[in-house]
Amino acid sequence: MNLHILNRQNTLLNKFIAQIRDKEIQRDSMRFRRNLERIGEISAYEISRTLHYVPRVVETPLGEATVETIDDRIVIATILRAGLPFHQGFLNYFDDAQNAFVSAYRKSTKDGKFKVKVEYISCGDLEGKTLLLVDPMLATGSSLVLAYEALCERGGMPAHTHVASVIASEQGIDYAMKHLPHETATIWAAAVDEELTSRSYIVPGIGDAGDLAYGEKL
Repeated sequence: MNLHILNRQNTLLNKFIAQIRDKEIQRDSMRFRRNLERIGEISAYEISRTLHYVPRVVETPLGEATVETIDDRIVIATILRAGLPFHQGFLNYFDDAQNAFVSAYRKSTKDGKFKVKVEYISCGDLEGKTLLLVDPMLATGSSLVLAYEALCERGGMPAHTHVASVIASEQGIDYAMKHLPHETATIWAAAVDEELTSRSYIVPGIGDAGDLAYGEKL
């Protein structure tokens, strides 16, 4: 399975990663959402370099031009609610893509542990298509793998799956690599952190992406 960590090469991406990590800048929820969107746009561009292309003849006012255009049938899927701004960044670039959504949440138990529950899926046909499964935080990896399995059960098996995150943990990447199909999946992370807390938050991470984007939940 291919793994791409985007901040290993210094680009403008680093500015947006720094801003979503900064606890002072995070207080501006609109800016936080926009920075997730920007990172989604950059990630979409990087993924686009690996897709399949075919020539298309375009008629201009003065003649004809041949342009290589994407041949993949793309589906962008995200996990509600934190994934929405990140998802929008991908949709800004793959603007004719099909979209899918999964509602998954952590259900805590008395011993302080939790199980991930999937409640809602909105998904069309995935069979033979290119799935972009995008979620800002790849912590333990269990939510993402459950979302992938639920999507495939509902929509069929995609030809290839690109998993994209903003901040991933090493543990989450390892889990995803063990549970996603090796020959037809690629993982993309803007940055990777080493540590997870006992409550499975990434350190140094950014905190709770959903709360930062949309306000604290009860």
